[in-house]
Amino acid sequence: MNNEEREIKLYVRDLEVLAERLVGLGAELVRPRVLEQNFRLDTSDHDLRNHGKLLRLRLDDRARVTFKGNAHFEGSVIARTEIEFAVDDFDKARMLFEALGYQVVACYEKYRREYRLGEVLVMLDELPFGDFIEIEAPSNPLIEDAVQRLGLNTACGIGTNYLGLFEIVKSKLNLPFSDLTFNNFEDVLVTPEELGVLPADEEVFDV
Repeated sequence: MNNEEREIKLYVRDLEVLAERLVGLGAELVRPRVLEQNFRLDTSDHDLRNHGKLLRLRLDDRARVTFKGNAHFEGSVIARTEIEFAVDDFDKARMLFEALGYQVVACYEKYRREYRLGEVLVMLDELPFGDFIEIEAPSNPLIEDAVQRLGLNTACGIGTNYLGLFEIVKSKLNLPFSDLTFNNFEDVLVTPEELGVLPADEEVFDV
């Protein structure tokens, strides 16, 4: 069993253009747009985060447990250990982790659509502070080929996760809340500069 995840995350300005490009390339929509609620778990002294590990409960049209660790960069691609499995009961899974000494330390929401293009998975993500695309595949060349076919810029790969970007925005804008939810960002407009990212779909707008 291969428990290694390889992906690139990119900030984009127009998800619908990319959705059209995916369909034009023959990609299959394998998971329609759905709201995800994500809960990062850790000990009270943030032992997992301090050791570069992540434990997460995710709830959308199913419930899943995810562990990630040993992350390293290969160019703009992030490679890391990932163990993920579905659970039947989200609330009981959370109760189990809390009984083991873990607690929810951060929450974040996003809308996600998922496409399959051959061996490549392409996720179109709508976050409260902007839109992103994640491209996941078994090898770096497959990821780089998909990025190129979609007219995106590999050099714009983001080196942190969504909660990491949230911490950047909270610091720059002095935001008073601790959860990355659409309700909290209802009246907050975030620029790419405030996120510390560059749009990877410049070509989409320059053709």
